[in-house]
Amino acid sequence: MIKWAGWIIALLGAAHTVLALTVEKAARHAGTWFSGGLWSEDLADMSPAGSAYWLSLESFGPPLVLVGLTVLWLDRRGITPPAFIAWTLAAWTAVDAVVLPFTPWPLFALACALLLIGARRAHHANPAPEAGLGQA
Repeated sequence: MIKWAGWIIALLGAAHTVLALTVEKAARHAGTWFSGGLWSEDLADMSPAGSAYWLSLESFGPPLVLVGLTVLWLDRRGITPPAFIAWTLAAWTAVDAVVLPFTPWPLFALACALLLIGARRAHHANPAPEAGLGQA
C-alpha cells in the first residue's frame, strides 16, 4: 500500500509539471524566466510568463515528486513513512477538493488513505517499543 501511495504521489506531481510545460505551453516562456524577466514581477498582477512559471516549475508538482520518491525510498528500505506526511497531504487535498473540485484530488485522497493504512498495518505488524520503558 505504501508503495502504491508513493507512486501515485510522484506520478501526479510529475504529470502536473510535464502537462503544464507542454499541454498548457508554459515552457514557451522559458526565455523570459531565465533572462530575469520575472525579477520585478508583481504576484498580485502576474504576467503570462509569471503565471506559466507558477503553474509549472514553481507549482506543487516538483515537491510532490520529491515526496512520492521519498515515500518509495523509505518503503524500499523497510522504513514506514511517518503518518504526518499522509495527514499533511490529506489536509492539502481537502482544501483542493473545496477550492478546485475538478482536479485529481480523489487520487491524492486515495494515496493518503493507502499511506495511512500501510503505516497502520506496519505498526501493528512490528510495534516499536515504548521509549524509555524498562531502561534504568
